[in-house]
Amino acid sequence: MKRKLLVTGASGRIGYTIYQGLREDGRYDVIGADIEENAEQGIVQMDIADDARMAELTQNVDTVLHFAWIKDEEDFLGKVLRGNVAGAYKLFEAAVQSGVKRIIFASSNHATGFYKTDEQVDPSDPYRPDSFYGLSKCYIELLGRLYADQGKISSFNIRIGNFPGDDRPHSERAGHIWISERDMLQLVICCIEAKEEMQYLNLYGTSANSDNYYDIAYLEELIGYKPLDDGAELLVQARAQGREIRQDETVYQGGQKK
Repeated sequence: MKRKLLVTGASGRIGYTIYQGLREDGRYDVIGADIEENAEQGIVQMDIADDARMAELTQNVDTVLHFAWIKDEEDFLGKVLRGNVAGAYKLFEAAVQSGVKRIIFASSNHATGFYKTDEQVDPSDPYRPDSFYGLSKCYIELLGRLYADQGKISSFNIRIGNFPGDDRPHSERAGHIWISERDMLQLVICCIEAKEEMQYLNLYGTSANSDNYYDIAYLEELIGYKPLDDGAELLVQARAQGREIRQDETVYQGGQKK
């Protein structure tokens, strides 16, 4: 029997890449869900605030890939906290009640964005969010930590770097934290297939970039992740082809110039 997966935010840039890639992989029974139904793409309607709908969609699901997100940096109390953080809580609750084994959350490098670019950051280092967006990602990572420690569910958090969705970085800074479509899909599958006894994991989601802010080499031994692409190499190729590359290096890893 195929492992059943639920992808939230399946119409989004990253979510759709994951949704389609997992369907094409053939090993999984994949449900794609978003705030609006897309019958043509096979994506069903899901309101994360609808408890009954969340209970329905998580039934018999093995792994939830939570990529849904309400985009609003400024309205922290209204949309960010109420929609994203409270929504994640509702999803965790529904998943636990339905017997889901693991939630894989699309976190962000902005959870530690106020570390400087010359600092080597480990996923176990203290949080240093650079924005309300980054702060909300921290909240949800810690929500997963709580549920994992309580023995309720396995929780993985992928701190995604730069994912433009067209398989090349577009700036100097992006080259440090870029991840390609095929590496993003491979990383997600590695998290799905990781050993059941792995109850909690934070990791940075990038390709094998030569100038990477983060050391991700250990992920090959830990979960089998072997990225195939290098953002730095693609930037060299882009310059050779006469493409314009933005010069946007900053002091902080999250891109802030403070």
